[in-house]
Amino acid sequence: MSDPLHTPPDMSYGDYLGLDTLLSAQRPLSPEHDEMLFIVIHQASELWLKLSLHELRGARAHVAADDLGPAFKMISRVSRIQGQLIQSWDVLGTMTPSDYQALRPHLGQSSGFQSFQYRALEFLLGAKDETMLQVHEGTPTHGELSAALTEPSLYDECVCLLARRGFAIPGDVTARDWRKPHAAHPAVEAAWLEVYRDPVRYWDLYELAEKLVDLEFRFQQWRFAHLKTVERIIGFKSGTGGSMGAAYLARALQGSFFPELYAVRTVL
Repeated sequence: MSDPLHTPPDMSYGDYLGLDTLLSAQRPLSPEHDEMLFIVIHQASELWLKLSLHELRGARAHVAADDLGPAFKMISRVSRIQGQLIQSWDVLGTMTPSDYQALRPHLGQSSGFQSFQYRALEFLLGAKDETMLQVHEGTPTHGELSAALTEPSLYDECVCLLARRGFAIPGDVTARDWRKPHAAHPAVEAAWLEVYRDPVRYWDLYELAEKLVDLEFRFQQWRFAHLKTVERIIGFKSGTGGSMGAAYLARALQGSFFPELYAVRTVL
């Protein structure tokens, strides 16, 4: 009788995960030792971004269907993914300025600013900016990103849910041009304030709000870790691909995806 552990399986671990493709995708262009680190960190981040988009699109669909239980799980999962992404900056931060300067000429005009998945994630969270499509002109991802711009964000669906639950949300908030970012509105703030003042009555909406706040908190921690890693390695120089580097990252920290959820904390 043969040992099943030594019998070739119909589908192996490597087959299922496509490891031949995955592990051959690291192709350094320089002799620099740290280029492998640089490539692996960014490729792994793109995989986590792919999963984040999968989860938050699912959460948005469940919110739109008034099915909040699965949405809570999906949003919480992305918050934990953000923890993984935050830790990735700790690993990349082991690269010194001298290490990076030796590597930088080999990067050409490539830049994390060109990550269409990161931009799609920002759009999904509500940070809509049509000018960001220009970076992707002529690429296969331009159409997908353009479509993401026209769709309601996760928060837009949450605001529409408030309206369906009977809160006085004006029609120009729930039926607006989704290509524009959400602007803080007093009626939305008043609705969330009512939820926070009576969490027992509105428990599922209260939990939804807290899941969103946790998601933004983790996302901003990720942005902050990115900013400080960039400052640590290249200071305040411009990034590759013409990006503004640390200055752009610092500016991104100033906004909020869900402004009314922070405003209610001041007036409670």
